[in-house]
Amino acid sequence: MATAVPTTHPAPRGTCPFAPPPAYQQARQDEPVSRVALWDGSPSWLVTRHQDARDLLADPRLSADATRPGFPFLSAAARHIGAGKASFIRMDDPEHHRLRRMLTGDFTIRRTAALRPAIQQVADDLFTTMTTGRTGADLVAEFALPLPSLVICLLLGVPYRDHEFFQRCSRTLLRRDSPIEQVVTAQQELTDYLDALTDRKRTEPDDAILSRLVARGELTTEEIGAMGRLLLIAGHETTANMTALSVLALLQHPDQLAHLRAHPEATPAAVEELLRWLSIVQSGVTRVAVEDIEIGGVLIRAGEGVICQLNTANRDEDRYPDGDALDLTRDTRRHLAFGFGVHQCLGQPLARLELEIALDTVLRRLPGLRLAVPFEEIRFRHEMTVYGIDSLPVTW
Repeated sequence: MATAVPTTHPAPRGTCPFAPPPAYQQARQDEPVSRVALWDGSPSWLVTRHQDARDLLADPRLSADATRPGFPFLSAAARHIGAGKASFIRMDDPEHHRLRRMLTGDFTIRRTAALRPAIQQVADDLFTTMTTGRTGADLVAEFALPLPSLVICLLLGVPYRDHEFFQRCSRTLLRRDSPIEQVVTAQQELTDYLDALTDRKRTEPDDAILSRLVARGELTTEEIGAMGRLLLIAGHETTANMTALSVLALLQHPDQLAHLRAHPEATPAAVEELLRWLSIVQSGVTRVAVEDIEIGGVLIRAGEGVICQLNTANRDEDRYPDGDALDLTRDTRRHLAFGFGVHQCLGQPLARLELEIALDTVLRRLPGLRLAVPFEEIRFRHEMTVYGIDSLPVTW
């Protein structure tokens, strides 16, 4: 049976900012299901192996309901947010399924593929603005962040002119070290904004998601607001950070960059490998056991918290030989970057499409792309739930 290990969550990263914390990598080898201490001293189980994480995320004996006793909150901010009105990702079936199915039609592969021309036009317009008469820019501020923000605003029916407001709120809510009073304010401001927008859709409908949710007549303003908040935050933060980190990773791996430039048709496969290798949901996926579960020779008892650490699972040597290496020709099937099971990321077809378009556009239009500052000056977002970088100064 596993014994307690001297590991805290989150653990510090090592010398390579792309790699998971060394303590978690070591745990995967020595004790793939082990105890960790959270920020408030409470214990949780840390799961670091690919097959164990996949099995647990598909197991109905683990609950995503943050109101259940023993749920592992990864920060004071997360605990406060968990006490509020939850979106469906913090619910179990059947309520989770009831709400999620109202959105599945908007994120099918077929529906998403139909958006390709519009998203490509957004990317081209941003690129033209960024590059006209210039030889350098911050790729985060001028491309990686506005691209998914514009797209999710279009899909939801949120005015893009408000992007600075909701991006500021998102950053506060996703920071593990945000003061609780700032979290309370940001959550309330964003809730009030989406509630007011939802009410406006009742009298001024459009063809976007929020209006269609209103038109169903099944949901309260509060329920629609919770769904809108989830989609708005997830819809721009994850893709923006994946885009910037992917470009940086390629610049640091010139052999892989050369391969992709020579084989642009391989961009979809490259996106999958980058998703696996970066695994930007760096805090992992949190659950609580509702029944006893045995996994990896360890008994997890009902009421105990579980963290499935996706970034170590996605580098598991048993599933991905030489998993610490970035290899764009690798078979990346079954990676867990989008989670697994019934709570697997709803928007993954859109995220994949946006990443494909973003990378293709960057590499096609900037053949001389390179960093404008030393790599050591890039600031990584260690304090965020979603890993990324604050800025990416590049030149061409």
